[in-house]
Order: sequence, then C-alpha cells, then structure tokens
Amino acid sequence: MPGRILIIDSVATNRIVMKVKMSAAQFRVNTCANRTEADAHILKHRPDLILISFGDPALDLESYCSALKSNPDTQNITIIAMGVTDTSQARFAALDAGADDVMPRPVNDALLLARIRSLLRVHSTHQELQLREGTSSALGFEEATTPFETAANVALLSATQQPDGALLAALTHGLGHVVRAMDPDQALRTRKAQPSHALYVIDASTHMTAPARFFGLVSDLRARPDTRQSTQLIIVPDDAPDMAAMFLDLGADDVVMVSASGDEIVLRARKLIKRKRLHDRLRDTVRDGLQAAVTDPLTGLFNRRYVDPHLARMAQHAQISGDAMAVMMVDIDHFKSINDTYGHAAGDKVLKQLAKRLKDNIRAVDMAARVGGEEFLVALPGTTAPQAQTTANRLLALINSTPFDIGEAYPPLPVTISVGVAISRDKQAKDARADTICAQADAALYAAKSAGRDQVAMAS
Repeated sequence: MPGRILIIDSVATNRIVMKVKMSAAQFRVNTCANRTEADAHILKHRPDLILISFGDPALDLESYCSALKSNPDTQNITIIAMGVTDTSQARFAALDAGADDVMPRPVNDALLLARIRSLLRVHSTHQELQLREGTSSALGFEEATTPFETAANVALLSATQQPDGALLAALTHGLGHVVRAMDPDQALRTRKAQPSHALYVIDASTHMTAPARFFGLVSDLRARPDTRQSTQLIIVPDDAPDMAAMFLDLGADDVVMVSASGDEIVLRARKLIKRKRLHDRLRDTVRDGLQAAVTDPLTGLFNRRYVDPHLARMAQHAQISGDAMAVMMVDIDHFKSINDTYGHAAGDKVLKQLAKRLKDNIRAVDMAARVGGEEFLVALPGTTAPQAQTTANRLLALINSTPFDIGEAYPPLPVTISVGVAISRDKQAKDARADTICAQADAALYAAKSAGRDQVAMAS
C-alpha cells in the first residue's frame, strides 16, 4: 500500500506542484493550507508523513512541529520540513523542533523522493514493531521495562589515514558515547568479541571521484547480520544530491552535507541512536513475548502451543525421509498425593527438577515439553523402537533412583514416573501423523499406569 502524505503549505502554487510530484511517485496525497485544516485532516486520515513548509513565518510551523511530536497520537508521524533557509542554524532549529529531516528550496526531486522512501521504511518498521508489542501486551505478556542505557558504540569511518579531527571531537563531546575512528575494511572485519555499533558515521565527503566504495560499504553493513540493525549517517559533499539520494536508497538512515555544523551532525546522530535503541527495545519485547507464548513458566520447557506445530513438522519430515520417530508421554505417579501431603510448593519443586532431568539427558535434536499438570512429552526424531525403549528405561531409572529435594522441612522425596512410548511407522503408513502418534503414546502411558506404574510401556 502506498504511503499517505499530507502537504501543509500556505502557498497554493507550492501545494499544487508538490502534490503533482508526490502523486506521480504513486503516493496518496492530501493538502492543507494551515494548521486548523491540518488538525482536522489528521484526525480523520492519519498520514504516514507530513511535508511542512517552514517558509511562511505566519504559520509558526516550528511550534506546530513541536506540538505534533509531543502528542502521543501524532508523535510517530514522520515530518519533513520544507523551505528551510539553507543555513546550519535554520536546519538545526527545524530538527530540534522535531522534524525528522529538512529540505531547503529549491528542492532536488531525486533527493526528496529518496528521503521520503527512507523515512517511510523506518515508519513502517516502527509501526510493525509497535503492533507486535501491542499484541504481546493484549496476550498478557509483561511489559518490558526501560533498561539503564550505557554509552553506545559509534564508529567514524573514513578512507583517509587521519579522520577529520574536528568531526571526531564534535561527535565525542556532543554525543557522550564511545566514538572510534576506523577504516571501512576494519568495520567489515567484525568479530564476535567486538561490541556492536549503534551508529556508523561514514565520511564520504571527499571521495566523489570514487563513491562506489562507499556505496558498497553501506550495502555491506546493511546486509550483514552483525551490522544490519545499526544506523548509518553519511556525510556527503554539498553539491552531490544524487549521491545522497543513492545512499538513502541503498539503506543509509540519514545523509548530511559536509557544510553542516557540528551541532547539526551531532543532533542527527543522537536521533539515530535514540531510534536504534527504541527499535531494539521493541524487538526485545516481541522476542520475549514470543518466547513466553511457547514456554511453560514453571519448568522452562516448551508448552502445548509449541508442541503441536513442532510435532507436525517432525512427523512430516519422518514421512518424507522414511526415518522412524518416537514420542514419549511421561507422567509422575501419585502426584496429587505429593501436593496433598507436602503442599503445592513441594509439587512445583518436583516438576521443575523433573523437567531439568529430562532436558539434561536427551539429545539437542530432541524436544521436551510440559503438556499437562504433571504430564510431560519427549519427542525423539530418527529413533527406532529399540532405541526409544532403551532411552525410556534410562530416563525412568534416572528419575526413579534419585530422590527429589522438596525443601529443608522434609527429607528428599522418592518419586516415580510411568512412560508410554509410540513409534511412527514407515512413510507409507497412515498412522505417521503427529496426533496419531501422541494418541498411541497416551494409550501406552495408560497401560503402564494400569500395570502398576513405575514402568515403561510400548505402544503395540
């Protein structure tokens, strides 16, 4: 779906010209002449990006920009300030008011469209992460707390032996983060022991004759797993808008002209680091929420929500490869009496210790899960019936021979388990489905219980 753009400009000609350009680029475009019209439009049709003309002092659009960014309902709308006087002081004022980028007139169309595409990519990513975070919250997952933020790692990349000393000093003092100067090749030679960088500042301002090296650097950093989430700020020559547009389309987060003041560069860098940390927190929330969704909180094993699709894929693979697959159902004998006699806290200790023993004594490819109150499942791909029976007997002995610690008030408690085992057949068999194998393992478990517990039963 194309991005929705709102143009705010008191000059009708400017609105018409800009709308034609944006419509030709396949964006959905609306226009407003003043703040009142804009407020009404935003209320009905939330835009993804706003192009605001800062050229008309009567509109006081700096304060309007600040108001949009301070309102929770509109703070995530991307703003490009148009018509800003092409001076460092004017650009800094617009950025400081909350604009995500500034474009002085006359506007270079290629650079403007590249900036819009870049900012809309960021906007889309932010929306998706926030949507997933909202889903996690709706599912009842704990909201992530804002961590204490330590100094970020920033790299200043330059092709020269001696980087710009003034730029390095401005970044070091202005950001308050760790800033290291390195050459581009060094940045690509990442090692696991090296800290990840929140921001790469790439000085490409003196190499217009050979920009391909920097184009490749931006693409490489964006493609590599260790650096793809890092942000990139590129410093380009003043008279190279096409070069700046290319950097943005290759994945750079921001470009700034070399004539910009140190304060403006620092402000842009600070915004990128802040965005990076926000997106990292949102990703962590999503990851932790997904982990919580498929994990039993007491034992740390997978839960039924994870087991069903995983077993289905495992059974499908077994059918395709022709390898056998084993499923064990493990149940604690007389678990209710443990809770009734010693309390639920003791029962929880037994469950957690049993889960650890199971997990520590199966292969990495195997899966252990808690599928009921005191019932566990162990899936073993590529396992024949004799191998499964041997493994089940080994686990039975391991559990039943070592008493469980249930607290200082009681001596270690002997606990026994019963195990039912089922095996998938060859690839032509109709009973190779995951639910069928689990039903057979359940039936075998019931047989082991009926036969006196504390034993292994194989499904026939």
